[in-house]
Amino acid sequence: MPSSQRTSLLFAFAIIAVALNLRPVLASISPLLDSIQAATQMSNTAASLLTTLPIFVMGVFAWLGKFLRGFLGEKQGIALGLLLITLACLARFQWISTGGLLLTAVVAGAGIAMIQALAPSIIKRIFNTHANRVMGLYTTGIMGGAAFTAAAVVKLEDITHLSTALAIWTIPALFTLLAWLLLTDKKNQKQAEVSVNNHTHTRQGSFLKQPRAWELMIYFGISTGAYTLVLAWLPPFYTSLGMKAANAGFLLSGISVIEVLAGLTVSVFTHRVKDQRFLLIGVLFCLALGLLCLIFAPLTLVYPAIVLLGIGLGAIFPLSLILTLSHSKEPARAGDLAAFVQGGGYMIASFLPLFAGIVRDVFADLTYAWGLMLAGTVLLILMSWRFSERSYREGL
Repeated sequence: MPSSQRTSLLFAFAIIAVALNLRPVLASISPLLDSIQAATQMSNTAASLLTTLPIFVMGVFAWLGKFLRGFLGEKQGIALGLLLITLACLARFQWISTGGLLLTAVVAGAGIAMIQALAPSIIKRIFNTHANRVMGLYTTGIMGGAAFTAAAVVKLEDITHLSTALAIWTIPALFTLLAWLLLTDKKNQKQAEVSVNNHTHTRQGSFLKQPRAWELMIYFGISTGAYTLVLAWLPPFYTSLGMKAANAGFLLSGISVIEVLAGLTVSVFTHRVKDQRFLLIGVLFCLALGLLCLIFAPLTLVYPAIVLLGIGLGAIFPLSLILTLSHSKEPARAGDLAAFVQGGGYMIASFLPLFAGIVRDVFADLTYAWGLMLAGTVLLILMSWRFSERSYREGL
């Protein structure tokens, strides 16, 4: 195997490993929410901030992607992001309090945001014609990390302690950081920086003045909002209906596993579909049907709901990022667009878990939150028809 292909393959594995560490700090919260609230006396609204704050911080830092790439470089920026995730998880070994959990959520959110802001451009630059496929694998890795965490975290609490179940994700984050540093030594880092600097934009212009960029942001924000809403509140929703916490955690894990399968399918076949609107609309219909199951028959239709939600959420996340990257052929410009879209998108998405927490405090029920997400899904279906191949090939 040529040296360049071997290096690209190593980077592909490294990027997937990095992706696996981007959700445990979030996915470990909802299955343990009852225990966390018992230990800290948090209200539902305050508990929702454990998801809302890191998601919002992801949005803020995503807008700094261009600055981070210029100041730190892609590889060093990703290393710093992994370090912040490692430190945030480590702090939870001893710091189980409202203030401690919220602060570590913000720190972890900053680390996740750095990585998510820098990963698209490095994928676009290193993998070029295979960027869409690697982006699909990257997003699938994100969901895979969430799946494993949701399945394991309640059992970990049973055999250890709440703090251990929340903090044990330090270990994979630390190993990934060390592996990333070994892969990206000074020589490779210098070459990467030269490559980034050589990819100057031939087409400048603020995304703020481009309606399509705003459309992509809103689209990503609402679709990611569905993911964060389910991630934060599906297990507590089912425990409130009488289900055991471990079983509710397995439901979230089941969704995540189906998300991984859907994401992998998208990664393999999306390049064969010329008009991706039909893919977008199809997976959004699955999401809408899953939400209808939660609203009208959450216990009777629990398994159809899990399958439909998993397909919808697992496919729409990579598709929305692939759609964004398809609007620019330049790696750095594509990275800037992805940062713009993710920045505003994560800010939009962050308010849905908060809304759900407020709803649960006021009504002791999450049906209104699922209803709001259903309305957002219908809007996404209508928006999808605008994303014809001709429209996004025009570039941004």
